[in-house]
Amino acid sequence: MDYKQMYYKWLDFDEKTRNELLTIKDEKEIMDRFYKNLEFGTGGLRGVIGAGTNRMNVYTIRRATQGLANYILHKGINNPSVAIAYDSRLYSDVFAMEAALVLNANGIKTYIFNELKPTPMLSFAVRELKTTAGIVITASHNPKEYNGYKVYWSDGGQITEEHAKGILEEIERVDYDDIKTIELNKAKEIGLFNYVDKSVEDKYIELVKELVINKDLVKSEGEKIKIIYTPLHGTGNKPVRRVLSELGFTNVKIVLEQEMPDFNFSTVKYPNPEEHDVFEIAIEMAKNDGADLILGTDPDCDRVGVVVKNDYGEYIVLTGNQTGVLLTEYMLSQLKCNNKMPDNPMVIKTIVTTELAKEICRNYGVEIIDVLTGFKYIGEKIKEYEGKKNFIIGFEESYGYLSGTFVRDKDGVIACALICEMAAWYKSRGMSLYDGIKEIYKKYGYYKEDLKSVTLKGIEGSERIKNIMEKLRNETPLKIAQQEVITVKDYLKKIEKNVLNGDEEVIDLPESNVIQLVLKDKSVITARPSGTEPKIKFYFAAVAKDIDEANRKIEKMQEDVLSFCNI
Repeated sequence: MDYKQMYYKWLDFDEKTRNELLTIKDEKEIMDRFYKNLEFGTGGLRGVIGAGTNRMNVYTIRRATQGLANYILHKGINNPSVAIAYDSRLYSDVFAMEAALVLNANGIKTYIFNELKPTPMLSFAVRELKTTAGIVITASHNPKEYNGYKVYWSDGGQITEEHAKGILEEIERVDYDDIKTIELNKAKEIGLFNYVDKSVEDKYIELVKELVINKDLVKSEGEKIKIIYTPLHGTGNKPVRRVLSELGFTNVKIVLEQEMPDFNFSTVKYPNPEEHDVFEIAIEMAKNDGADLILGTDPDCDRVGVVVKNDYGEYIVLTGNQTGVLLTEYMLSQLKCNNKMPDNPMVIKTIVTTELAKEICRNYGVEIIDVLTGFKYIGEKIKEYEGKKNFIIGFEESYGYLSGTFVRDKDGVIACALICEMAAWYKSRGMSLYDGIKEIYKKYGYYKEDLKSVTLKGIEGSERIKNIMEKLRNETPLKIAQQEVITVKDYLKKIEKNVLNGDEEVIDLPESNVIQLVLKDKSVITARPSGTEPKIKFYFAAVAKDIDEANRKIEKMQEDVLSFCNI
């Protein structure tokens, strides 16, 4: 069925859908909505809200859920069940309910939170309730036009390639006419539709608090540190405030304008704690209050942005790499000096995350493991080494952090608790977190990273991204920023090639469409198409003697790479 036939079929779905589609006069827009099904990747679905097969709506949610139900049932699991959570985005609660009722109609029990909750709490609920799978309706930090559908498996981690492939195959067999659903009252009556008990959240909160290393320090210093927190209209408001309060961080002020759920995210362009702009209101508060620390979590509270005051008295947003290495240095140093370091300790990071973490781990004699981009791979490694190695912390450059093993995804609630503990420790030494990162650079060397995301929408954009990756793969430049390219890592072919002598090694990681170039001066450039957005991402990393040299290196690398890719 071509896109126009599918368009006409959707005109008969319901009146609201019909009216929305009839208002579209641009043929390209109609084609974009119907030329393909919204792609189901290893994390699930993510896309713009609207009518069409290539959009997020009730029908694409139902179809994906029917595929998930078929996959679960074909595995022959006894008494299958699924936990479901949702964030503050437009239709998140509606999509969550629709997913539950499709599962119920297929005889699968569901446990749904009765209000918006963070994504990591869904990961915990899957493990605590011992469900077969989990679903969370969120588009994380994407613009307000987006929503998403993430699937988790029984270990509490995002589904792996194997599960994703199986679910996708089932989804592709589902016609919209084949989807089952059931009335809510009927589902409740037969015991298939259930709400998550409050005891699940209570246990989660207690486990978060147990992660604190220096409990006495927090008791003595917690009330002294001035903290401003913004949930950016998302799910972090209640759990983050509760954890901080119960730990003893009593001097916490909330950005009231961003406190309540708001699917329009009306105070920001888009709710990404990586961006300085989202902290404008918080920074004005901090200037008046003399705050030590600003924290901001994204709508589903799995990412955290940290704002501190620099040497010039300006409030700046730390990079995800900076916060990650601060936490790594703090946790390893404190575990060591308090004689709490476990046997076989392990830190996990992604391949695009700062190499500075390796230097820190080397200093403390702790193993560090690289995984592909995406926190699900960190979750996979935790599971793989359970009972063999002791996981200390995992992080990625895109503001995701995790400690403990009761959650298997990045966790903004855990991160906020540990960041505040760390800030209290530095304050007890007469230092800020900004002083802390400078201390780390002095100890290990100056590392600088930057990310350039290029958005290329629609069919043409998808083709351009494909061509860029092929050019990097097949016509790799010999020099970048006046430095020879000495190593090319092709994660799709799983080959690491030494350009100087032609030697090749196998990369022992799953296939992924990523190209990584290592330069003679140890600078690294990584190119990766986004799995959830119409973007190609370029990661630049430099090691230098100071910030000025690092900035020059990064700027020249960006200029050369973007020119080579005709961007």
